Amino acid sequence: MPNFRTRAFRPLLLALLPAMLFAGGAFAQDATSQQPVDRIAAVVNEDVILRSELDRAIANIRAQYAGQENQLPPDSVLERQVLERLVLLRLQIARATDAGITATDQDLERAVQGVAQQNGMDVDQLRARLAQDGMSFQEFRNSLRDEIITQKLRQSFAQGRINVSEGEVDAAMATASATASQQFHLAHILVATPDGASPEQIAVAQKKIEGVKGLIDRGEMTFAAAAVRYSDSPNALESGDLGWRSLNEIPPSFAAAIQQMQAGQVIGPIRGPSGFQLVQLVETRTVAPGSGDKVTQFSARQILVKVDDKTDDAAAKAKIDTLAARLAGGADFAKLAGEESDDATTRRRGGAQGGFGADTYGTAFGIQVAALSDGQTSAPFKTDAGWVIVQRSGSREITAGDENLRAQVRETIGRRKLEEEWNRFLREMRGEAYVDVRDASGQSTRPALPETPKEQHKVKPVERKEGSRAVF
Repeated sequence: MPNFRTRAFRPLLLALLPAMLFAGGAFAQDATSQQPVDRIAAVVNEDVILRSELDRAIANIRAQYAGQENQLPPDSVLERQVLERLVLLRLQIARATDAGITATDQDLERAVQGVAQQNGMDVDQLRARLAQDGMSFQEFRNSLRDEIITQKLRQSFAQGRINVSEGEVDAAMATASATASQQFHLAHILVATPDGASPEQIAVAQKKIEGVKGLIDRGEMTFAAAAVRYSDSPNALESGDLGWRSLNEIPPSFAAAIQQMQAGQVIGPIRGPSGFQLVQLVETRTVAPGSGDKVTQFSARQILVKVDDKTDDAAAKAKIDTLAARLAGGADFAKLAGEESDDATTRRRGGAQGGFGADTYGTAFGIQVAALSDGQTSAPFKTDAGWVIVQRSGSREITAGDENLRAQVRETIGRRKLEEEWNRFLREMRGEAYVDVRDASGQSTRPALPETPKEQHKVKPVERKEGSRAVF
């Protein structure tokens, strides 16, 4: 079973405000108290996480749990969980930087306006609220920049990796109900094991997950509280919540079991590539296609640089990178598409494609568009036709009828596959990284390397024949 995380294509920055904007006085007090002395909390490859950054992040979490502090794990566990989040963020930003992925000023402006609108504010009101809560506007923009860059990294990662075959869609369609769609609200607890875990490490993890399940089965702790306290998953502090999922978004290995469960039931431990998991069915719902089962329809503009007999992949990539740089410099997307795109059909419309479903132009294209916010421009990515930059113009929810049920099924399978591959990528990246966690005094907690004992050479005495003494 894969290590579940939150939904792959959640809207940009929806989860940021609870952590950054509404931390209240805890944020300001913590930031102030840490200013006099700052130490390194962790070294991550060639970067560092400062103790002040870690303390601010912990203060944000505590503010979210105000009045429910008993649900949080012990201080040492909470610090480890939050630090691990920061480590993964650092690794993603570094990987994105190496790949030339950035967030433009236009990206940031759109993101700031989006956050303000989502919370019923204008930008000036947002700025004032941030100041009230002890967070500078520049710190807020930096956090948004990191979020945008990690989303672009995920978009780049998706290209060429996620393919949904017609056979997979056919198989899913065969089990799909023509009249109703059942959805499942899930949560999980993960006890992680490292890649290449030894039998002893596996045994320890299994014993821990069985102990956690025992606490839940005996009613000594709720599933949500156990997730916060014991789970190694990145969403542990969200009580392990995985959100609502259709059947096609649940791995086939246990989808059948989920269908037979009642709300509140727990299955597991289940062994997967990331460790042992418990999965809880929180609740279910049924949505009839004619009364609310929705799919997303997009509108976008594109610039295509074809790869063909006249233009090889390297030349096409060089050209698309140049066009991306021009867009980052402020060039108008529609005008540039009209001048440079190799798609004759959309070129004369400034690259406009009109309304289309997630799979209309192929899986890679659909995943890229779905991951964008309205008005956001993608990094260059490759499709079967060549290299593409896409700017999402808008999106709308439409009722899923027979004609677009197939598109819905393809989209959900693609999301599940992307989630599995992305989690595997994060585990590999974390496993390959050099991470040195420091204690409160700034001292490394990595075990010291054992000293190599000096080799003792035994030299056989050689007797000097002409004298009576042996020469050593």
